[in-house]
Amino acid sequence: MELQGKVALVTGAAQGIGKAIAEILLKNGAKVSLLDISVSRGEATKAAFGQIYGIENILFLPCDVTSENQLKDCFSKTLEKFQKLDIICNNAGIFDEQNWENCLSINLVSVIKGTYLGIQHMSKKTGGKGGVIVNIASIAGLCPFLHAQVYAASKFGVVGFTSSLAMTCLEEHGVQLQVLCPGVVETPLVTNIQSDSAPGMKEWLEKMVATYGILKTSQIAEGFLQLVMDQTRNGALLKALEIGKFEYEALPAIFPENPKST
Repeated sequence: MELQGKVALVTGAAQGIGKAIAEILLKNGAKVSLLDISVSRGEATKAAFGQIYGIENILFLPCDVTSENQLKDCFSKTLEKFQKLDIICNNAGIFDEQNWENCLSINLVSVIKGTYLGIQHMSKKTGGKGGVIVNIASIAGLCPFLHAQVYAASKFGVVGFTSSLAMTCLEEHGVQLQVLCPGVVETPLVTNIQSDSAPGMKEWLEKMVATYGILKTSQIAEGFLQLVMDQTRNGALLKALEIGKFEYEALPAIFPENPKST
């Protein structure tokens, strides 16, 4: 997909990975709707991007992604301003093992809601022109995560939901679904994890960084761009574990494509 003139909506876009993804979209000629719960950070990001990429190409909308009404309203306002929607990145996420229901609500439930809203507005069945949805998971969604079981569950859920829905979504709606799984990234979320009181968490992170390095948000944005631009990768799962290295993860196919009746 060529990005010039396309319209994207990114959740958790005021800092970290979401901000880097929003910027790489703007750099490549897209218009971007920035969603974030922090009004101060969101307005600051909009102002900074506006000076470089043109304020007319940017919309900031305060949004608590756990609120279905707020999400719906943000999708409507994005369409109101830009008249179309081509790309969605469900990125908003937290690390909170104590308040685990909120962790699941933000990391998984909001991703599901954002995906279904995106399909609703982009589907060729309802007059849309199709599009691309990239959901941000984590390496913690691909392997057991000893020190953060709920966080892992939320990210495993994103992987399972996205890859499963991708099997029919492109054919039925013209919407391509993909998932991006970063390793340890230099973000406020990782900083918060480092100060977490969970036993062994700090040591685990230190080992990960010593082995693989710590990724920059701009590098994750490059992986996102790779997914969005490649229209042959529906259902793809791209992982970024080591610095400068992206790998597509092959998910096992348990059932044959055309099972024979017995």
